[in-house]
Amino acid sequence: MAVDERPIDVLQVLNYYSPYVSGVTEYARMVAEGLASRGHRVVVVAGHHDPATPAREILNGVEVVRTGVVARIGKGIISPSFVPTAVRLAQRARMTLLNAPMLEAGAIALAVPREHLVTLYQCDVSMPPGAFNAFQSAVLDASHRTALRRSARIAVTTADYAEHSRLHGAMRGRFTPVSAPALDRGPGAASFRDGDGLHVGFLGRIVEEKGLEYLVQGFRELGPDARLLIGGDFAQVAGGSVVDRVRAAIDGDPRVRLLGFLTDEHLADFYASLDVFALPSINSFEAFGIVQVEAMLRGVRVVASDLPGVRIPVQRSGHGRIVPPRDAAAITRALRELTVEGAAAGVDSFAREECTPDIVVARFEEILGSLGAAPHGVWPHAGRRRQTRSGAR
Repeated sequence: MAVDERPIDVLQVLNYYSPYVSGVTEYARMVAEGLASRGHRVVVVAGHHDPATPAREILNGVEVVRTGVVARIGKGIISPSFVPTAVRLAQRARMTLLNAPMLEAGAIALAVPREHLVTLYQCDVSMPPGAFNAFQSAVLDASHRTALRRSARIAVTTADYAEHSRLHGAMRGRFTPVSAPALDRGPGAASFRDGDGLHVGFLGRIVEEKGLEYLVQGFRELGPDARLLIGGDFAQVAGGSVVDRVRAAIDGDPRVRLLGFLTDEHLADFYASLDVFALPSINSFEAFGIVQVEAMLRGVRVVASDLPGVRIPVQRSGHGRIVPPRDAAAITRALRELTVEGAAAGVDSFAREECTPDIVVARFEEILGSLGAAPHGVWPHAGRRRQTRSGAR
């Protein structure tokens, strides 16, 4: 299926896209689908990281173009046609939205009209010590700095994270906070519960930056009736999983369950089964944590690490505890305190007023409307866009 030559309202560019699941991809997917549902033509360019997916398809109203991947380095992919494809389509886009971190962000930014360029900067990249990793970090920072400085608008998930970012200098005074979109999964059955004890949950990729071994260590100091439910992919994770490290920390404790990847239809039941949600992240690769807000929308309290961005939902809501990163004893204390407090009271207004998809999509639509004159006759208003398309049929 060839991409047609009509003007594009929003071109989203990122390395990984649905069906891959991460905070970055879910943010991009919900914005893309939300804008498409409002009548905008949205095209996504991503790497073809999963051979089981088509190279081109229309997915929930979004035109997805996947470029061939010839190699992988850690979490990154090498796709020779990725930058040329993005640049070619950007010439017909009213807004080119770069989703960083992305190695190619700088190269694409240099070839895109800056008055139509927007960067959504989600997080700095943190890597283990080592000369090669330090080199990779420096190259990524240079690429992102170029994209940020050339962008007409910059979006970040929180001002807290932007102000503590390594690249704050390239963003200072120019960024707009737009919270990551979180879905209210709705009421569910507590089908994952096992007894009446405290049930703690985690949901996310089983990767190093999540700090899961510290959560397991902290949880294991609780009493025999407590349960820990760990949901998330550890089979197909960019950069590799640390599930063996997590299993070593569990050490056969029957109170801890590794659930694997949970599909959307299981998430309502998962959140309904929890008393506390834990996000024990350990570095700046975590910048917000959509899943903790989803838990809050279901009235679940949260234990989150004291990291820029990650701490904001608990700070703003008061529904939980903030703990130092890599501190299992602090996690134990927080869980015991929340056990005594009992259930959270109602649904947090921060989650409802700043993090729902409609609100987030509306803010990106405002950014779209603030950009300069559209190139190559892109329609300036959604109503006219829909009318023109209808007539074209």
